[in-house]
Amino acid sequence: MTDNNTQQPAPPGLWRRLARLVHHRWADGGLQRALPADMLERLGTRVAASERRHTGQVRICIEGGLPLSYLWRAASVRERAVTQFGKLRVWDTEHNNGVLIYLLLAERAIEIVADRALARAVPREAWGAMAEHMAEAFRAGRYEDGLTQALAEVSALLVEHFPASADGGAGGNELPDTPVLARGWQR
Repeated sequence: MTDNNTQQPAPPGLWRRLARLVHHRWADGGLQRALPADMLERLGTRVAASERRHTGQVRICIEGGLPLSYLWRAASVRERAVTQFGKLRVWDTEHNNGVLIYLLLAERAIEIVADRALARAVPREAWGAMAEHMAEAFRAGRYEDGLTQALAEVSALLVEHFPASADGGAGGNELPDTPVLARGWQR
């Protein structure tokens, strides 16, 4: 005879998912403290200056934590970065050379997503090395330094492969320069 009142143990991944959920919601709350408005303004100015040197488009997206749907199904940070790449229309540039620099604060994870033309020109390993350089600054809580360094490295690649025209024209500013602060609980 079995006792119907015995509780079944929680599935092994349930506690891990719940802990990750709490951690990500907590990170959403600290987004403004980690990235004050004046820092975002400086980063936007740096993006604009970068884009005058090449025909590419650069977006920076910083998210505190992943949305619940991503957490519950244990989706990767890369999947979220690719989604943001689409939502922010980085893929929709004239020369297919847009780049998204994505930072997920909750996991201190970095993803760099490059559009087709640039991805063909730059080996995958180069993007990984760039993300590792950024990670060193982020581990120390120096977000502006890490994002500035990433922007400089991305800009160097864009200048090398897609320089501004000889007359100084960079092809127009197709996307906003201001970094995007995304909150996982809102999306």
